Amino acid sequence: MDAEIGELTFLPLGGTGEIGMNLNLYRCDGKWLAVDCGIGFGGAAHPEVDVMVPDPGFIADRRDRLVGLVITHAHEDHIGAVAWLWPRLRCPVYATPFAATVLRRKLNEAGLLGQVKITVVRPGGTIDLAPFALRFIPVAHSIPEAQALVIATPHGVVVHTGDWKLDPEPLVGPVTDEAALKALGDAGVLALVCDSTNAMVEGHSGSEAEVRRSLPALLRGLTGRVAMTCFASNVARVETIALAAQQVGRSVALVGRSLRNLEAAARECGYLKQVPEFVPEDEAGSIPDDNLLILITGSQGEPRSALARVAMDTHPNIVLGEGDTVVFSSRVIPGNERAIHAMQDNLVRRGVRVMTDEDHFVHVSGHPARDELRRLYRLVRPRYSVPVHGEWRHLSAHAALASEAGAQPILLEDGDMLSLAPGSAEVVDSAPVGRLAVDGSRLVPLDGEVFAARKRMLHNGLVLASLAVDEAGRVQGTARVSAPGLFAPDDPESDRVAADFTAAVADLPVALRRDDAALPDAARAALRRAIGKRLQKRPLVDVHLLRV
Repeated sequence: MDAEIGELTFLPLGGTGEIGMNLNLYRCDGKWLAVDCGIGFGGAAHPEVDVMVPDPGFIADRRDRLVGLVITHAHEDHIGAVAWLWPRLRCPVYATPFAATVLRRKLNEAGLLGQVKITVVRPGGTIDLAPFALRFIPVAHSIPEAQALVIATPHGVVVHTGDWKLDPEPLVGPVTDEAALKALGDAGVLALVCDSTNAMVEGHSGSEAEVRRSLPALLRGLTGRVAMTCFASNVARVETIALAAQQVGRSVALVGRSLRNLEAAARECGYLKQVPEFVPEDEAGSIPDDNLLILITGSQGEPRSALARVAMDTHPNIVLGEGDTVVFSSRVIPGNERAIHAMQDNLVRRGVRVMTDEDHFVHVSGHPARDELRRLYRLVRPRYSVPVHGEWRHLSAHAALASEAGAQPILLEDGDMLSLAPGSAEVVDSAPVGRLAVDGSRLVPLDGEVFAARKRMLHNGLVLASLAVDEAGRVQGTARVSAPGLFAPDDPESDRVAADFTAAVADLPVALRRDDAALPDAARAALRRAIGKRLQKRPLVDVHLLRV
């Protein structure tokens, strides 16, 4: 699987065939380079999981040949897993000033700040990680200092776009450096590894400046409390909302931990200079409703977010009700539809008016639509197109567009090892991939026994039984059975299951009841039969045996 000198290979471990968990690898002449390291969310597909990260096992086994990890920008799906996975990679990290500031805060929370070597690279700067000669190209996106990455090797040049768009007025940061991209195209580009998020959307993604011009008029027509939610990392949008609120005489209270962290990082790096200090959330109640705008986290329906708690009326400081308005200044990330709609239903049930980008101009995407992709291909003119950062329908639409533009598209999914040189590009091997769930302070394989059991408990319940058996194998008394999620505490059916289970164990052969090694398995089987008889379900079962 590891070739010798004379090859260039691309390998996505996350983020290709899915949205989120971006972790990309390049191999050149036996050395490896990692680009981005992000998280994903469980969503409806994995309700038992809040946050997931890609399994780095493949590159962790080769970390002696890993020359570095380069971060293209500070969005969670590109930077959020570094603190979780760096202990397995232990390589230098390279990032722009803003991304480095965000990352330091995450590493500090994880107790790793003093261990990780972070090299700050200015936007448009270069990095020498032989055999990779790297250069950042500034691109517009919904976060400061987003960079495309030029990867020059002895076997050709690859342009890895990261997240980008062509915004004529991005407001925070410069426009995408089209001149640099054209110069690359003129010199010759072997492959373009490119964002596919909006590859199905015709036209242009729109400009952040258009949202800034539209919001004040929208806010002037609203009375009562107004809450706006957006992606916490969208510094330009945070600034837009704050300035619009200022124009209509509303003070802005910042609510939610990720927004507070984002604000601190942005101000530290010189952003949000036009925005006055935000009102602390515990002081929001002192401001008249018609003079308050609440900027709040939770645009994707995250169950623990501030807005989700407001919708359930469990937030300690913020209350919304009849006559108030919540504006979703964000798009729906695929997979989050159910959670977002449930949260919006809870808000409407409380008398809150909900506004979204479906009925008001409150959001533009940070990713390129099809006209922008066409423009990029005219500039870069790559030999090969490798669509990434999207689900299969996005990748397929991107591939068709790339083909029309004259590039040869190659569709991959996580784990496909694409040889770019020597010879024609082709998938030559595969690497093991997987997902790890963030479970408290640990990482647990999503397809392992822990989450298999948790998913089974989620759907079929859990039954615990306690039973005493003496040294002679005689059952003492009646078992105690607990079945949370299956029986109410006072349900007589629980007593009947306990009686059936006790009788079944008492009927086991004496030799088996005396065998400490074999009895637990036999008892669990008896408990499954007792539950199946009463419920026709197969919950997860466990038996605690006390030898007396």
